[in-house]
Amino acid sequence: MSTDSHLLNLVRARRTGRGWSQQKLADRAGIARASVSAIEIQRLVPSTAAALAIAAALDCRVEDLFQLPASHSVEPDWAWPMPSRERRYWRAEIGSRTLLYPYESTQLGTIEHDGVMLAGELRPRTETPPPTLVMACCDPAVGLLAGELARTSGIRLLAFFRPSRQALALLKNGLVHVAGSHLGHAREAGNATAVERELGTGYRLVRVAEWEEGVATAASDRTSLRALMKSKQRWVARELGSGARQCLDELLGSRPAPRRLARDHRGVADAIRSGWADAGVCLRIAAEEASLNFLSVRNEAYDLCFAEAIANDPRIRALVKAIQSSSFRQLVDDLPGYQSTGIGAVVRV
Repeated sequence: MSTDSHLLNLVRARRTGRGWSQQKLADRAGIARASVSAIEIQRLVPSTAAALAIAAALDCRVEDLFQLPASHSVEPDWAWPMPSRERRYWRAEIGSRTLLYPYESTQLGTIEHDGVMLAGELRPRTETPPPTLVMACCDPAVGLLAGELARTSGIRLLAFFRPSRQALALLKNGLVHVAGSHLGHAREAGNATAVERELGTGYRLVRVAEWEEGVATAASDRTSLRALMKSKQRWVARELGSGARQCLDELLGSRPAPRRLARDHRGVADAIRSGWADAGVCLRIAAEEASLNFLSVRNEAYDLCFAEAIANDPRIRALVKAIQSSSFRQLVDDLPGYQSTGIGAVVRV
């Protein structure tokens, strides 16, 4: 073995993701525990034989564990404008670029930041943030996927809330690895059609779930969907470009679009629960969490989209593997309005 402080290794992330001690990994790989420790703190680069043994023990490829870092000779770019001169940020590698992401409330709550911008100066907390997958999506349950990804591969997921078309636009501009989309009925090729229209070809979709979208109303309102659409309601809508807004526009037809807007599915439910609105389109899970009545409209396919060119990126491979796992499938089936039908299927666009 030799030393090389420039080689990035993900051995510790993979090991802790499995809940193994250093001794257990050493026993499985047939090497000394001290060697595992030295590799994890980057004092030693393993020989070819040791690297193969560790990869075999962790059931992954060598390139999933050891990577050459992207060049940092160029200052990192901001993925989108910093809203203030003092703010926390995250850092991630996308292709050959290092991007900084201003802190914002994510679908996963508060996530440990990689640094702080103070008076226009970057102050990193660490030189080597954990391996990170950046996603734009509107899935209220994305935290379950983040947990599965961290557990099985040690990869951190940054999940920024964006409606489907905004998420696809970020993917097109190379600002995220993955974009979530639900722009079609479950039994139709709606997401593939939308991706081809918005991005062109050269992409893949992986099915995460089918979910139930419909109209949420106050819990005391047990009217039918048909009767509800004929009555006068204070509607709350999602912004243009979201799957929920597409569904609501179809329901309202030629009637004026609502002026009240909510940021996400749970925002729609909160608006109704607080009395700010009478009805709105959201997912069943958001309505049930808020103890609201739910009138089903349709089942939708929820897919994650990524570029064909990064299909072999270790983070993408780990993502697909996590989605295809039996443990994640069970988690999805336990959610209100979610089904694991077709989960893990990958199609090319």
